[in-house]
Amino acid sequence: MTENNTTAGANEEQVATPQFAVQRIYLKDLSFETPMGAAVFQKQVKPEVNQDISLSTTKLADHNYEVELTLTVTVKNGDETIYLVEAHQAGIFKISGIEGPQLAQVLNTICPTTLFPYAREVIDNVVVKGSFPALMIPPINFEALFAEAMAKGDAKTGQQQAESVTH
Repeated sequence: MTENNTTAGANEEQVATPQFAVQRIYLKDLSFETPMGAAVFQKQVKPEVNQDISLSTTKLADHNYEVELTLTVTVKNGDETIYLVEAHQAGIFKISGIEGPQLAQVLNTICPTTLFPYAREVIDNVVVKGSFPALMIPPINFEALFAEAMAKGDAKTGQQQAESVTH
């Protein structure tokens, strides 16, 4: 009976099963600035919040990809910057059995969706430690952003995405 199972297994085609695993999530870089110093705490301000987001991907060895999500939050009072915080939240993801457009979708949607809560928490914590009110960044729909980029033709294929690095 064992012989039959071995023979049957050898005749079956080996199909690459799609696999996705988080290897590591880490804070790659963090910057916090209060250009006005103590003067900001001595005046009445009407803060205006601006949020920028970017994503870069680097292919590492053997199905491993580093995805770096950069969130930059600038809070201004008119032309004066109250504070600026930038967090580079990164992760190493093992992705195999996925190629082309599906790989691009995973790198641009699932990976940043995984990283976003960590970046959001880091920014909130550093803002509070800077003696400012908590900053609750709203959720981001990376699926919608990716679909929009695909519609505009801005999205790269999986191989292009994995080989490109933007700063």
